[in-house]
Amino acid sequence: MHTSHTNPQATGLIDALGAKDASTRLKAALAAGTDPEPGYVDALVARCATEPDFYVRDMLTWALTRFPAAATVPKLLAELDSDRSQARSQALHTLSKIGDPDTWPAVTTGLLRDPDDEVARAAWRAAVVLVPEGQEQALAAELAGQFARGDRDVRLSLSRALVALGEHAEPAIRTALDSTGPEVAAHAKATERLLRDPEAAFELNVGTAKRAFALGGKEPDADR
Repeated sequence: MHTSHTNPQATGLIDALGAKDASTRLKAALAAGTDPEPGYVDALVARCATEPDFYVRDMLTWALTRFPAAATVPKLLAELDSDRSQARSQALHTLSKIGDPDTWPAVTTGLLRDPDDEVARAAWRAAVVLVPEGQEQALAAELAGQFARGDRDVRLSLSRALVALGEHAEPAIRTALDSTGPEVAAHAKATERLLRDPEAAFELNVGTAKRAFALGGKEPDADR
């Protein structure tokens, strides 16, 4: 990794962020956050876009939260326009951990609907952390518009984001329960259960929803 840093120790740490061994990269990220120097920020942000190891990425985020927001937030916001999906998702994740309310406008509808599931999931999580008071219901309606998106993990992430909005999510969930699409209705029903009981199992009963539509919207007694 290229750097113009003149401190040999710092140069070695930055180079270690690109080492072949994941444990070396992990230790470098830990060291950067333990003794944060302004010269590390660019290297940490850049590594977020390409780092293949989940645990190293998590450490990179932790390291970035150790710097003043003024040093990191502008660079992370710039990553949201990257062509690399990982750059966008990791920047969103890090912004959610920093929690600067001024970054809310950067969580755009485009990111919430990003075609890459990992970017969208990161945007959902960031949005529920950063949403200003009074805009929770509008956010819930936007999120509920994506019911039935993706695989089970993606759907669970969306449900958890809505659950994090609490009572503000209830109108959007109720609207989706009346959807003519069984998969949307089933996802909404699973989310409603989680809202009532966050410890409940996440069950997508699409078959039940289909039978309910066949009965004119009434759930069979056996599935209640």
